[in-house]
Amino acid sequence: MCRFVPFAERDAHSMAKLKQFSREYKEKDTVINIGDITIGAKSKVIIAGPCAIESREQLLAAARIVMQGGADIFRGGAFKPRTSPYDFQGLNEKGLEYLAEVRDVTGMKVITEVIETTAVHVVEQYVDILQVGSRNMQNFPLLKAVGRSTKPVVLKRGMAATLDEWLLAAEYILYEGNQQVILCERGIRTFERYTRYTMDLSSIPVLKKLSHLPVIVDPSHATGQHELVSPMAMAALVSGADGLMLEVHPNPSEALCDGPQSLDSAEYIPLMYQLKKLEKFLHEVNSKKCYEETVVATISN
Repeated sequence: MCRFVPFAERDAHSMAKLKQFSREYKEKDTVINIGDITIGAKSKVIIAGPCAIESREQLLAAARIVMQGGADIFRGGAFKPRTSPYDFQGLNEKGLEYLAEVRDVTGMKVITEVIETTAVHVVEQYVDILQVGSRNMQNFPLLKAVGRSTKPVVLKRGMAATLDEWLLAAEYILYEGNQQVILCERGIRTFERYTRYTMDLSSIPVLKKLSHLPVIVDPSHATGQHELVSPMAMAALVSGADGLMLEVHPNPSEALCDGPQSLDSAEYIPLMYQLKKLEKFLHEVNSKKCYEETVVATISN
């Protein structure tokens, strides 16, 4: 009788030669360049914007706030897969047009979620980065479709996905030829009810050990509460994340989607200031650590 061997217990060497996400396949960190933006390098990338594109006016107002804070990439959902069919579903291609206008006006790169294989070709004409959301993490036809795109792909972790399942979902994209995959931790469903999901910070160092792919964190979706976003955002950077995805809205109380977890300008601007200070501190600490390790190695030799 054949016994199923869990992925983590399988022979690392035999698995590595088949898995493009692995450190054994590629030892050096993958760095993704999008114009003058780099993801996976020393600097931390910040993606910010509203959960949903509600109108041109709302999107431009959000973009002004995001740009003022100094984020690198602007996010906005044109297609919104919702739990209830009665909830706001997005503006679709009209939303993509507004998103492209934000890029023209601000110069920021833009990202949005794609939810159907047939929409990939349309969406990639408007944006710089494609996003595959949590609910579609194992939508294998969609993963294959974005894998054939030339655009970078942010792959969010499924709300009940193990790290093995998440990495193998990334493998579908890599296998099709797209090497520009960014993993996004956004919390997983556990028995805890106080937060929207449980933010799995331990996934960051584990992924850094197993894979060369960049890892970012979405503390907005993970916590579901705006007052928890700042501390968890800073914790994510300390844990080794390559960047963050933050939800920012000009008026969260009137948001058509995810208002309770969205930051307004009064919360977002100070957070960005704190994140920049933290990034500088972490860089200094890591530089000192590298120096000390070099000295120790030299003395040992």
